[in-house]
Amino acid sequence: MPELLLNVHMHTTYSDGSGSHEDIARAALQAGLDAVVVTDHNVYVKGVEGYRQEGKRRLLLIVGEEIHHQARQPQKSHLLVFGANREMATFAPNIQNMVDMVRAAGGLSFVAHPVDPALPLFHEDDISWDDWDVRGYTGMELWNGFAELKFRVNSRLEGLFYALFPRFYPTGPHPQAVKRWDELMQARHERIVAIGGSDAHALPMRMGPLRKTVFPYLFHFQAVNNHLIVDEALNGEDFNADRALIYKALRAGHTFIGYDIPAPTRGFRFTAQGRDQTASMGDEIPLGTGCTLQIKLPLRTECRLLRDGQLIKTWQGQDFCTHITNQAGIYRVECMIEYLGRKRTWILSNPIYVRG
Repeated sequence: MPELLLNVHMHTTYSDGSGSHEDIARAALQAGLDAVVVTDHNVYVKGVEGYRQEGKRRLLLIVGEEIHHQARQPQKSHLLVFGANREMATFAPNIQNMVDMVRAAGGLSFVAHPVDPALPLFHEDDISWDDWDVRGYTGMELWNGFAELKFRVNSRLEGLFYALFPRFYPTGPHPQAVKRWDELMQARHERIVAIGGSDAHALPMRMGPLRKTVFPYLFHFQAVNNHLIVDEALNGEDFNADRALIYKALRAGHTFIGYDIPAPTRGFRFTAQGRDQTASMGDEIPLGTGCTLQIKLPLRTECRLLRDGQLIKTWQGQDFCTHITNQAGIYRVECMIEYLGRKRTWILSNPIYVRG
């Protein structure tokens, strides 16, 4: 089945980004992406969706929205909205109602940067999600490529180092975000789709006469991406059909998060085979008398299999791993890789739900 490379959660001059939709499209094409979803704060920008092309490469540029209640202090509980195809920020004061309205409009919603701590050094507030009683959202932005900085930076000098050498800071999602995701899936007995987001702003920085754009769009588009396993390739001619294909894969959880800077993650697969059924990421499969989990890696590295958030098996230096289980549970995969002197998260799969 085809695999698409999607980056989500980025900002333009319509909110607090420094670039235009065309700047984003150029960077995305350069990074080799198939699609992006632009999500400016509390504004649904019309008239810019469509295809962009450079040479033989074509990009699908989609518009969504990042919504929060602007009168709330601090401004916690941001929600990423895709596919509602209308302005949804007016519903922000009541988060549950907003999630419900997105669903009614046929859209998808994701908890944005669920753990986003304060960074007093740079006058940044804690804007984590704290409305955990809300139900009905599609999933969670498990790994936010920009918010990760806030729990990596411990000094101004360290902040400057990462601004100049951004490849050194991405290590993985916040452990508390992963823990919350595991707990919610178990407690609610429902799918919660994990995605990775860039939260790209392309920030202008000034130091005396020197000017530099730090954490540019291109860096983010080469880093934390979503790899969608889709029914068919994008046709490149019918925008609505291609956009629907991407939303269908996201809604189903047929996707994994890949940190593509250390090495390309394209080609990873996680499947389950039962007596009468095969399942992929995001799918349910009956346990029956047992099923076989199979993991295919793009290169040999460390691979971890978890059930209900608990590590049950680790493989080292293999590119194909199998595990036979006779236990129901929520199974997912984490892969690690050594890069720039540190072990880093490389791949995070969505789960396969083995139901008893």
